[in-house]
Amino acid sequence: MWVWFDELAEFLRIPSVSADPSRAADVGRAADWVCELVRGAGGECDVVDWHGQPLVVGAIPASSNRERVPTVLCYGHFDVQPPDPLELWSSPPFEPEIRDDHLYGRGVADDKGQLYLLLSAARELARAGELPVNVRFVCDGEEETGGHSIVEFLEADERGADVAVIFDSGMIRRGLPAFNVAMRGVAYFHVTLRTGARDLHSGLYGGAALNAAHALIQTLSAVLAVDGRLVEPLRKGILAPTPEELEGWRALPAGADELAEQGGRPMDTRAADEFYLRTLAEPALDINGIESGSPHLLKTVLPVLAVANVSIRLAPGQQVAEIAAAFERLLEAAAPRGAELEAELLSSASPGVIPPDAKAVRLGLDAFERVLGVRPALIRSGGTLPVVSALASKGIATIVTGFSLPDANIHSPDERLLVEYVPLGIAAARALFQELATL
Repeated sequence: MWVWFDELAEFLRIPSVSADPSRAADVGRAADWVCELVRGAGGECDVVDWHGQPLVVGAIPASSNRERVPTVLCYGHFDVQPPDPLELWSSPPFEPEIRDDHLYGRGVADDKGQLYLLLSAARELARAGELPVNVRFVCDGEEETGGHSIVEFLEADERGADVAVIFDSGMIRRGLPAFNVAMRGVAYFHVTLRTGARDLHSGLYGGAALNAAHALIQTLSAVLAVDGRLVEPLRKGILAPTPEELEGWRALPAGADELAEQGGRPMDTRAADEFYLRTLAEPALDINGIESGSPHLLKTVLPVLAVANVSIRLAPGQQVAEIAAAFERLLEAAAPRGAELEAELLSSASPGVIPPDAKAVRLGLDAFERVLGVRPALIRSGGTLPVVSALASKGIATIVTGFSLPDANIHSPDERLLVEYVPLGIAAARALFQELATL
């Protein structure tokens, strides 16, 4: 058995599902587990109650010259997604198991397993008396339900750092690592439209009275993309990709293959060719759910209430407040006369942009190339990681990378990580700490 398995399996067995209130104590247990590992490396660590959310705040000091060497801030999250549906797992989600060169278990790729790589690497160097940097760990237990506690903590934290490292991403394919130099932001709205006091008989009032379902469809149509592009007010501020980023995109699988592998169908004739432009560098608006009237029962009703959840993925360079205001104005202008419209911003996170020519990024590329034998590609992420924008606002260059593969089944049953990537990831993290000592 691999020497690291028992320890990592202990961490993975904790069902720290932040979305389930009944698992709050388990989220706390996972926080304590991280703290104990930091303390076992000779560091100090505490679980901080941040407005009801557990934050792990710890530090492992450099082996020498602590006052003069750089400080590396490491972020990861110890909460996990719910494991449902349980019947689709080949083995129990919280009983880690090695099968066919993979380690299976909820959180192994997102993000407990990857956080463990950083923790283990720092501990190995510290115990050997060879840790060349001060390492701070700030980890949260609510990334899967918003991730705002870490953002608020960083905004209030005055200590700063010389560089940040996050292992919560993945490789392009086996053997080809990637550094994410930009993340999209998000603005998530709940839209409510009312057209009267109560539902009406469609035979008596249809064609004369406002139908809320029709009105909401008409209203939302004004903000939907045409040929993959949102209307100009929702595109303001877009930061174009650099030539080096475009070069990195060429290493990515063909857009048509990405869509087909997920069972997706192209939005239009150019969608496959423009897959990475649209998912990494353009804003995207999606209706995540819509409800009105009686969508299941035979009921000839004219509904007077319609609701929808709508998310906008903001492209790097865009501002949440600016795009959210433009979205609301567009809806108000498109709503038919007599409709009562309300758009509530439920949650948001700014895009994060990391200068690809930052010295820390270059040193990180060198470290990974030394261990993996290949230089990581610089790419963007279509997803959102709120901590990245929080670090960017502090002027802290961030290395966002990781060792999960596209088939890691993140957020799905049978989540997995290649077994060989655990020792390899620890070795890469060690090299990263060593290289960043030259900052």
